[in-house]
Formats: sequence, C-alpha cells, structure tokens
Amino acid sequence: MTDPTIGRLRVNGATLHYEVRGKGPLLLLIPGGAGGAAAFDGVADDLAAAYTVATYDPRGMSRSTLDDPEAEQRVAEHADDALRLLDLLSPEEPARVFGMSAGAIAALGLLTARPERVERVVAHEPPLVEVLPDAAEHRALPERVREVFRTQGLMPAMAEFAAGLAKGGEAAVPKAAMELPPQAAARAERTMANLPYFVERIAPSFMLYAADLHRLEALVDRLVLAGGQDSHGELPYRSAAFLAQRLGTEFLHFPGGHTGLTTHPAEFGTALRKVFGD
Repeated sequence: MTDPTIGRLRVNGATLHYEVRGKGPLLLLIPGGAGGAAAFDGVADDLAAAYTVATYDPRGMSRSTLDDPEAEQRVAEHADDALRLLDLLSPEEPARVFGMSAGAIAALGLLTARPERVERVVAHEPPLVEVLPDAAEHRALPERVREVFRTQGLMPAMAEFAAGLAKGGEAAVPKAAMELPPQAAARAERTMANLPYFVERIAPSFMLYAADLHRLEALVDRLVLAGGQDSHGELPYRSAAFLAQRLGTEFLHFPGGHTGLTTHPAEFGTALRKVFGD
C-alpha cells in the first residue's frame, strides 16, 4: 500500500478523516456498512494510477468523530459530507463517485441533491427496501436487528441482520475464523467496533430511505447500478436490480457478492475502471 495523504475536514456536526492517493480526476469512494476508508485498501493503489482517489470514514465511523455521539443519522447529511469532500478536493470539476451498500445510498443522495458536482455514480447494491415489490416484508428488519442488539447483544443482532439480507431469509453458515495479516486484522477490529453504531444509527434510517425516483429518472445518464454476480436473490442485490428496472437502465454485475470489493479486489477494481470508461 502507498501511504496516502491524510486530512481532516470539519463538516456540520462532525469531523471527517479522509485519505488521498494518486493524480488525475477525482474518484470518491464511499464505504458501506461498518467500513471506513480502509475498506478500499485492496483497490485504492491500483485506481490511483489513473485518478486522484479519495476515501474516508463516514461520520461516526472509526476516525470520523461526531460532535454528538447520540445524534440521529440521515442520508441527506451523509450525502452532504460527500459533497464537502468534492468541494475540497475537486472544486472546479465534477467527480466520479463509487458507493457500496449504505455508501451507495449516500451516493444516490448526493446525485439527486447536487448532480452538477457528479460526472458519474456507480452504486453497488444499495439496500433500499422501499423500492422492492415486497417492501412490507422487509421494513421491520432494521428495528428488529436493533431490538436484538439491545436485548441479546451484538453477535445475535448481526446473525439476525445477515438472515434478513440473505436469499430465503437464512444466513450462510459462518466460516471458521482465519488468522489475518496485521493490517487486515486492524481493519477488522475497527469494523467490529463500528458495528453497534451501524446497527443503532445507520441501518434504520438508510435502509428505509425513500429515494427520489423521479429525480433519478432524470439523471439516469449519470448513474450505474450494479450487483454482485454471486449475490442473486439477496436483499441488497434485489433492491439494486429493481431500482435499475424502475429507472429503465442497465444493471451491471461485479465480481463476487455483496462484499466483492473485499473478496475479489483486483477483479473488482478492473470492473470499476471499465465502468468509468478509462
């Protein structure tokens, strides 16, 4: 890994930790779930050969601190955080933006709010429950997970969450834990530390976010919706596929599943460069 330039950006109600690598047009990478800037360690250097690659910890995650740790989280505020980074790092030119999972929802919020600041958005499996034809069956999931977390603890809550996202409502059998290299182990430790905040503050508001579909229809030439080739039938995949169908746009497949960025970083980075046309 190339050592990035690290910065801190003051935004409304928070201070963001961000990292920058490379030269060229700006590519902003927005992590999902309980991940942060380190989620892109497997692809950032490769992408930095063609772009100025910016990654960051979303507010409340890892090194991005909140003024009020109990503050409710809204997609619009997270989208505005991404905008502030664009204004800082590419004030004169629109940027390319990639978002995964909850980060893809923030990217959609950015696109609808300030389309002139975005050249193209790639949204990978945004788990937007409200676009599904069977939305009523899934609306209770975030609150159910939060209740399990409060009464039984983190790991039962994450098992409930995984089952709710999985095809057929049954999570895969967990694989045996592997010994990780030091850098990967540190990343996994930060992700685990972020999970309570994700369960309590992010999942409930993001998954039930009502995207402005009419606005997105008008901006579909700047939007690419994608899913993992191994995650057919899972809730985030279905959300992205139904949104593409609703908008009348192509739905692309990326290597791996919902976490293909982590499991297939080289192939994922290649696919991302292809989508951006470089």
